[in-house]
Amino acid sequence: MSNKQYLEDLSEIKNLMKRSSRFLSLSGLSGIMAGIYALIGAFLAYKLLLNKTVYIRMQSAENAELVLKLIAIAVTVALLAIITAYILTRKKAIANKQALWDQTTKQMLIHFLIPLVTGGIFGLILLNHEHYGILAPISLIFYGLALVNTSKFTLDTVKYLGISEIIVGLLSAIYVGYGLLFWAIGFGILHIIYGGIMYLKEEKGKG
Repeated sequence: MSNKQYLEDLSEIKNLMKRSSRFLSLSGLSGIMAGIYALIGAFLAYKLLLNKTVYIRMQSAENAELVLKLIAIAVTVALLAIITAYILTRKKAIANKQALWDQTTKQMLIHFLIPLVTGGIFGLILLNHEHYGILAPISLIFYGLALVNTSKFTLDTVKYLGISEIIVGLLSAIYVGYGLLFWAIGFGILHIIYGGIMYLKEEKGKG
């Protein structure tokens, strides 16, 4: 066996091992769509907050109805992103002949949900105490931690997206009055950028 053939076989074995231990059917297009949903949600939130003091200083908000509307927008954006991700990822998994639900995806989901649910509960506690100003940093940071934590089971791009989300979240914690802007950057623009990178890699892989 030639060295070239040996290296090719070794590369093929490595790829097979990677495919068996990682879920590689995440859709880049779903990331782009999630970013678009987030930007639309941020725009709607901005319209609600326009000419209100809460836009400048969220922790001064006293309007319970306004807060509920903002929560409804965030929940709607999250649900749309999840549904879209499921549909597109399922389609890609079928095309790749990869199981959508197996031990790898189970581990991936567990590692993703632990930081995410923790951050969600923490956010609800802060909301109950009317600490509105740090909700954006908390959501961005815990979401970033969830992505980094789950990246070992999927594409490497997810790890870098997670790190970027954490950085944006920390910046949001410094500039508390601009949470909506950082929320739009983190959940909107970053998703579109990294989703685009993943999508281009998908297209390149097809070629």
